[in-house]
Amino acid sequence: MSHAPSEATMVEITKLIGFDTTSRDSNLPLIDYVVGRLEALGIESTLVHNAEGTKANLLATIPAVDGTRTGGIVLSGHTDVVPVDGQAWSSDPFVPEIRDGKLYARGTSDMKSFVAVIMAKLETITQAKLSEPIHLAFSYDEEVGCIGAVDLVAAITEAGLNPRGCIVGEPTSMRVVRGHKSVNVIRVDFHGVAAHSSLTTQGVNAISAAAAFTAFVDSAAREFTQDGPFDDAFIVPHTTTTVNKIEGGIAVNTIPAECTLHFEFRSIAADDPTELIERFRAEAKRIEADLQLQNAVARVEFTVLAQTPGLDTPEDAGIVALAAELGGTASPDKATYGTEAGLFFNAGIPTVVCGPGDIAQAHAPDEFIELDQIAQCEAFIENLIASLSA
Repeated sequence: MSHAPSEATMVEITKLIGFDTTSRDSNLPLIDYVVGRLEALGIESTLVHNAEGTKANLLATIPAVDGTRTGGIVLSGHTDVVPVDGQAWSSDPFVPEIRDGKLYARGTSDMKSFVAVIMAKLETITQAKLSEPIHLAFSYDEEVGCIGAVDLVAAITEAGLNPRGCIVGEPTSMRVVRGHKSVNVIRVDFHGVAAHSSLTTQGVNAISAAAAFTAFVDSAAREFTQDGPFDDAFIVPHTTTTVNKIEGGIAVNTIPAECTLHFEFRSIAADDPTELIERFRAEAKRIEADLQLQNAVARVEFTVLAQTPGLDTPEDAGIVALAAELGGTASPDKATYGTEAGLFFNAGIPTVVCGPGDIAQAHAPDEFIELDQIAQCEAFIENLIASLSA
């Protein structure tokens, strides 16, 4: 039997989605709104801004009834969304619309509905006689590499909050997910020497160098597929790597001096991402040495653009059992996508991913969430409040 979310939650969802927090833009209007809501309830917020001051993470603690601010549970969500550029939407992506039991708008599934449920329950949380604190951790720029959460998690550590667990509300259809792969995005710039295509010995072909590196990435991918290691909790049970973008050359009759490629790898816990990065970096260095035998000015630049650590919370961790007790669906599966959960995990905070909506709808035109998923999340948060009440 499906249920409808509360009016309070729907009001919050409409408000949050109305803030266009596409990652390229500021999230400060949304953060200011959250700060205002918390201040009205006597809750102080700590803002952790980006270097430019145009975006901010928010950290707030609702203390236990005895004033304790350490321990407790973190509720984590990101405030940014992906662009709608070039997508064909049936309705305004920043004005939620209900059709056939689904709520359509950018961010409904990924992941403003989870944040909205928390916002709608603020009064309940502050009025509860909590035996442990609840910490709110809302980040910026998750969609472009989990950038904001790095400083947000650092702020939690520096404040000595020492939470006993964290729930990241990314869309899992309210399944309790305790693992996902790391995500590592790398750019490689190949700098050769331009020449007329009839004088090949006078040039150094940057595209050919990029092709050699691509062949190396493809070879590594085959190795991962054939030799593992393997983790059958994933749909694709091994580390993956692929070149996904390449640009180079200016004309068909000119030896290309420049070529840039972007590749990624997603590693399971048994593969060390640092070691893999060095393996790929070594190949870039090898290719550079070959190029410099042709011309000493040739070079290769290897830049790690983003690293999202993997999540591998033990099955017997307390946060896993707690999330299931609160109404999350126990699941042996691990997520195919990366989240900020790995940052919390690496900071020593046991973490699970559990939130409303389906990742299959995230980032797509006509993104939606089933209304029943929002209602399930409401029940989950209500159960959390009850379980932490003295």
